[in-house]
Amino acid sequence: MDPDTSCYESSLSYSTRRIHYELLGKVTTAKENGPTPSSTPALSFASSITDPDSEDDMLELTLPWLVLKAFPRPRIPPHLRPDTSNSVTAPMKTIAIPVHILLGSHSSIRRTDPPYYVLLSTYVSYVVLIVIGHMRDWFGKRFWRESYKHLMPHDGYAALNSDFDSFYTRRLKTRLDDCFSRPVTGVPGRTIVLLDRATDDYNNTFKFTGTHTRALNVSSYNYLGFAQARGGCADAVEDGIRRYGVNAGGTRLECGTLDLHIQAESLVARFLGQEDALVTSMGFATNSTTIPALVGKGCLVISDEFNHASIRYGVRLSGASVRMFKHNDDPPALEEDLGCRRGLYSMEGSMVNLLEIMELKRRYKFFLYVDEAHSIGALGPHGRGVADYFGVDPREIDILMGTFTKSFGASGGYISGSKAVIDRLRLRSHAGTYCEAIAPAVLVQIIASMGSIMGISPPLPAATTVVGQELVPVHPGPAPAEMLPSWLNLPPILRDGSEGLNRLRRLAFNSRYLARGLRKLGFIVYGHTDSPIVPLLIFNPGKMHLFSHMMLRRETPIVVVVVAYPATPLVTSRVRFCLSAAHTKEDIDEVLRACDEIGDALDLKHGLSMSERWTVDQVIDNCLEIVKDD
Repeated sequence: MDPDTSCYESSLSYSTRRIHYELLGKVTTAKENGPTPSSTPALSFASSITDPDSEDDMLELTLPWLVLKAFPRPRIPPHLRPDTSNSVTAPMKTIAIPVHILLGSHSSIRRTDPPYYVLLSTYVSYVVLIVIGHMRDWFGKRFWRESYKHLMPHDGYAALNSDFDSFYTRRLKTRLDDCFSRPVTGVPGRTIVLLDRATDDYNNTFKFTGTHTRALNVSSYNYLGFAQARGGCADAVEDGIRRYGVNAGGTRLECGTLDLHIQAESLVARFLGQEDALVTSMGFATNSTTIPALVGKGCLVISDEFNHASIRYGVRLSGASVRMFKHNDDPPALEEDLGCRRGLYSMEGSMVNLLEIMELKRRYKFFLYVDEAHSIGALGPHGRGVADYFGVDPREIDILMGTFTKSFGASGGYISGSKAVIDRLRLRSHAGTYCEAIAPAVLVQIIASMGSIMGISPPLPAATTVVGQELVPVHPGPAPAEMLPSWLNLPPILRDGSEGLNRLRRLAFNSRYLARGLRKLGFIVYGHTDSPIVPLLIFNPGKMHLFSHMMLRRETPIVVVVVAYPATPLVTSRVRFCLSAAHTKEDIDEVLRACDEIGDALDLKHGLSMSERWTVDQVIDNCLEIVKDD
């Protein structure tokens, strides 16, 4: 018997026996001994999944039966198998994504409306804040003129701020400012370190206390866990800095184009299944400088109402006419020009209905622009975004845009499409003329992380004939070694793509587990169940402030992002969980327990009746059924 197979079988046998003993009560569990913070792995600065003591090992040890049964071992060609004799990762760690997560469908989640008293109390809260705020302004201008002089004209000068325009910021947002812009330090991985601060003037100013808080991080964009301070990608970046320095030294159209830019663009194009790609140094600028180079006066852009500000800004700069439509509804007048959609919406957690859009595109022959800032790397069996998730040929989409910030642990963005379009953008986009080129270290991170997701095939013999692009499958598999820098030496577990598959599998599990678990507990949760963005609706802005602080003050602190108007509609304040492949099942368990306790205290469970809700222990004990439930 093959050593890998025997090791895998023995691990499976041991795992099955252990889970059966636990289910029968033969093994003393932490729950039987009473609640203890040790049930959650100790929070650490490390975020490398390949590390010997990493969180991935913890998941395999604590839930082996779930992992092995839900995620069967993939068939890996012998020449691509990692050398496990000196590897810190056991053979059982190379696990495929479950079949039911490979391809998706746009089975939209029915949005549940809260009881009327919740909406009424939310509106009343805003009314009270507005009334009290205007009263303070009225009295302040008359009795405390020195404190309000910036709102009044004086010495012939107009007021520095309009009291009406700045009212929301001064009287509403300032009350929540201690929940926003929290300073952090270290790697924003599975855990994050907050620099503690205090205020003695009601959030107008803050002072550092000199202490730190290490918290479980469900707030950062780190979908595949590549935000790391050590590991194969970090080592490659360190080597790249020694070779290239830290600056490209110019714009792309001047002297800022390095060989790394060419290699990164070739790799991105192959990763996406497109003819060509262009990389830029900022995600926001990718949209805002590309759209004016594509459309102008006389063009019509049809845009989803929840599209990102960068798309809106780019359309305004272009001078094109624009028509908005309700989120994910059927767009009007699609026989005209350009349709802009997002693959995954960052505040809603919802996906574009790509299959329906493609049907309309074939019927009306419009151009399609898809923003995949949050979906690239996070969705699909190969991590190629919504086209991969829905099984759509990416070459049928005219423009694919994305960023390297969320899934690849880097920065910047890309535009991909036909070679003719990309060549035009190289010359006409303002990013090529005015934006500093992406730094070499960032390019190395992009190449290393993307290569580890694709896998890297060995160099081809000199006499090998390469097939034309038109004959290459949509997702051609491993990247040829010739596409990567010759000096780039990634560990075997990254080169064969096994760790990339494992990260995709972990993210898919975490996303489904948290979203469906919260719904079972009775919360109103927006978005698709496979989305790594999980918005939990709070509605009342006062509860949003309490939720954030109660999560942070737990025995195992949890740092979350809370979002309110104007980033969301007025009465749909929410907490937004951002999941990562670096999170363990125990991390998600801890988040579920925290939400369950705080949800009861703040009356947030409006999605299910009392009789339909599960207990948090039921959710945790039946995690496999929840994840597999379609």
